[in-house]
Amino acid sequence: MLACRVNPVRLMNAPAHPPIQGIYQGIDRSKAPEPDILSCPVTGDRYYSREFAQAEWDYMWTKVWLIGGLESEVPKPGDFITCEIGCESILMVRGLDQRIRAFYNVCQHRGNRLVHSQSGHVASDFQCAYHGWRYDTTGMLNWVYCEEDFLQGSPCGKRNLVEIPCDTWAGFIWYNMHESAKPLHEHLDPISSQLDCYRMEHMKRTHWVTLEGDFNWKCVQDNFNESYHLPYVHPQACISLDEHYSNCQFDLYPSGHARMFMPGGGPNPNYQGSADDVFAALGEELKFWELDPEPYRHDLPQLRTALQAQKRKLGEAKGYDFSRYSDEQLTDHYHYTIFPNISFSMKPDGCIWLRGNPHPTDPEKCLFDMWYLTLFPEGATEYYSASMGDWVSIDHPAEHQTGKVGEVSCGPGIDQDVAIWSSQQQGLRSRGYRDDYMPWQERRILYFHQNLDRYIAGEV
Repeated sequence: MLACRVNPVRLMNAPAHPPIQGIYQGIDRSKAPEPDILSCPVTGDRYYSREFAQAEWDYMWTKVWLIGGLESEVPKPGDFITCEIGCESILMVRGLDQRIRAFYNVCQHRGNRLVHSQSGHVASDFQCAYHGWRYDTTGMLNWVYCEEDFLQGSPCGKRNLVEIPCDTWAGFIWYNMHESAKPLHEHLDPISSQLDCYRMEHMKRTHWVTLEGDFNWKCVQDNFNESYHLPYVHPQACISLDEHYSNCQFDLYPSGHARMFMPGGGPNPNYQGSADDVFAALGEELKFWELDPEPYRHDLPQLRTALQAQKRKLGEAKGYDFSRYSDEQLTDHYHYTIFPNISFSMKPDGCIWLRGNPHPTDPEKCLFDMWYLTLFPEGATEYYSASMGDWVSIDHPAEHQTGKVGEVSCGPGIDQDVAIWSSQQQGLRSRGYRDDYMPWQERRILYFHQNLDRYIAGEV
């Protein structure tokens, strides 16, 4: 471990957009105490060293809660899904008792992978294609060929699938490869209680993309732990939101998770551009909520509060229950990063879900996942997803699109992020890179690496 010192600087964000007071409380916006941020360099070798990648696997990946899929993918007993993490494959199945369990996807005879499909259904048993061993949905081995021929006795009931901790929250199936992992709700604290109001368990996955990229998984998590890049990577977004750190709030939690509040529904109060550009950027949203922006042409900051009021006025008629949300939640960006590798970017009508998984053999590659989850208005079968710039249908489940970077789109905004990471990976490899030099607004990155080091050092 490098010698580190505590950075004494503290920045208490005081957003220029004051909270709208009213009866709708929504998520508690209280500023979390600032943790000690260690002034350790984020060195380039962390992104390409095989030794560092192995340490991540041994001491972090195998000890944290990870998302394997959606509960909605296994609605009936016998339904199963699999997911890959590093060199492992995890099998998750709903049993006859309705409980979802997770197992290492490996036959206990001679190590053959048991299930090769991403999803499916078994009437009663999983059968190994190599020698026919059968396991029920609780993981118990209940039949082997030539059972009488085992000198050490029948393996049935003894050589069962290896079960690992599994739990659910917000419609997601979570698993942990550490048999004595702390409960999921403790790992997610305090994020889960904040996000419960969004009812993600009722959202439908309307976009599902997996890309293989030439960059380390930490490039993904670093990127979504800061918004410093927005004016240059996403200039179009800054027309409809206020990305400046002085107007945002950042909270870093002891669990390693973090959140950011960023005002939306209009640009920075100091915006000097065209009102027409703002109206165009918000066009479909303004149209859906029947809001004429013209009265705000010369007072654009008021467009945010007008949109909040309009959503509050028409929400019930359009099939939404906004009673659980504050006014800020109706327009602003509530962005959460869950240690180690997940980001939730929340809106009342949906969520962009982002994940960077390690490549099984190459630390300079990554498997990047983007899901968009849509909360359809009551009774609606189609809806315009403003974040994706696309109409989505509740009757057509998202097809899983896979490919290399450039072959498949993650949507207009995320594609811009993805385009940067390969270039960054090349630079991190350079002899000319002299470690990071970050502004304080990027401290979520520093805190993320600090918590990663805590795992590697065995402190967690």
